[in-house]
Amino acid sequence: MENRPEKGYENEFSELIKYTIPGYLIGIVMASLLDYYGYQQNPLGHWLVRTFSGEGESIFEGIYSIKQRLSGALGSISEAYGWGKLSGMSIPWIIDLFSHLAGVNIYGVEGFYIPYFYALSDQIGANISGLYYLKRSEYSWLKGIKRYIHHPVMVSSLIVIIIVPLGLLLARIIGFSPTNQIYTALETIAANLCWVPPVVGWVWIKYNNKKL
Repeated sequence: MENRPEKGYENEFSELIKYTIPGYLIGIVMASLLDYYGYQQNPLGHWLVRTFSGEGESIFEGIYSIKQRLSGALGSISEAYGWGKLSGMSIPWIIDLFSHLAGVNIYGVEGFYIPYFYALSDQIGANISGLYYLKRSEYSWLKGIKRYIHHPVMVSSLIVIIIVPLGLLLARIIGFSPTNQIYTALETIAANLCWVPPVVGWVWIKYNNKKL
């Protein structure tokens, strides 16, 4: 089953792409200030740095989705993607809190999953939301799943979700440890490949437009 970009949404994925860089920059600046003032391993600092480095774009994308909804625009896969990312933001906060309470060494190998969820819990939410959008548009889970497995944005999102934790685990195994806020930001940014699916979506739309 061939997927075609929804007509009228050529610019929506490019809108999502541009929200990534501000989140990265805010995370880096915040990490630099915290390190400078001696809060290299402050838990609250880690939370703030990881939130903006890994989820900063989700805040802006959520605002974008709200704006689309308030404007009365028809629903689209990119809007559903933004809503899903916004809804997944709180999950890493809960995981991080309980990891600290449980005494997990967040700087060691066993703590590799914490940056993963900060970087990609919103991506997981976006993937689920996108699948549900396809199901609703097709009025069938089976047809929705068939579109999902042929949809470049959804497939690239799934690939990112699967490969990132392997990279984080490998980095911790070979000795990387986020012992200051800058390292914390860089680790989270490296894991935050949420820009990949919107780029795939943008390229996909451009390619299909050239064929028309």
